[in-house]
Amino acid sequence: MADFKIKKILFSAEQIKERTAELGKLIEKDYRDKDLILVGVLKGSFHFLSDLTRCINLPIQIDFIAIGTYAQSTKQKGIVRITKDLDLDITGKHVLIIEDILRTGLTTGYLAKNLEARQPASVKVCTLLLSPDQQLINVPVAYYGFEIDQRWLIGYGMDINEHGRQIPYIAEIDK
Repeated sequence: MADFKIKKILFSAEQIKERTAELGKLIEKDYRDKDLILVGVLKGSFHFLSDLTRCINLPIQIDFIAIGTYAQSTKQKGIVRITKDLDLDITGKHVLIIEDILRTGLTTGYLAKNLEARQPASVKVCTLLLSPDQQLINVPVAYYGFEIDQRWLIGYGMDINEHGRQIPYIAEIDK
C-alpha cells in the first residue's frame, strides 16, 4: 500500500475533461486528411489517451510503448530501454506520442528519436502536463494541457509505487 498525503487538488476532473476536449479539437484540425497514429506511453498516459481519443473525430490508430530504465545496480544506470514496443508499422505515418507528464524531456526525447528512425511522416508530442523549467532537451511538444512546476503529483494515471493512478483528478502530494 502506498503512503501519500494529498496536499491539494491542482486540476479537477472537470478541468482535465475540458482541456482534453480542447486538445482533441486542435489535433483533429491539424491532422485532418493525414494518417495518424497515437502512441501512448505506458502506464501513465492511459487515462489521458483514452479520454483524448474520444475527443478526436478522425480515423486514427492507437498503439502503446513502454519505457524503462536499467536497474541502478548495473553499470547502465539511467539508460533508457523499451520494455514494450509498438505493434503497428509507423513508416510514412504521422505519429503523436501521448504522455502524461513531461519534465526533463530525456525519456520522451529518446523515444522521439527512436521512433523517427522508423521513418514516419512526422513525430510530435502531446503531453497533459509540461514542466518547461525542468526541461533539459528540446522535445517536439506540439500540444500540452497544463504547465506545472516541480511538485510531486498523483492521479489521472500518475502514481506513487503503482498506487493512485485511478484518482480522477491531479493532486499535489507531500514528498
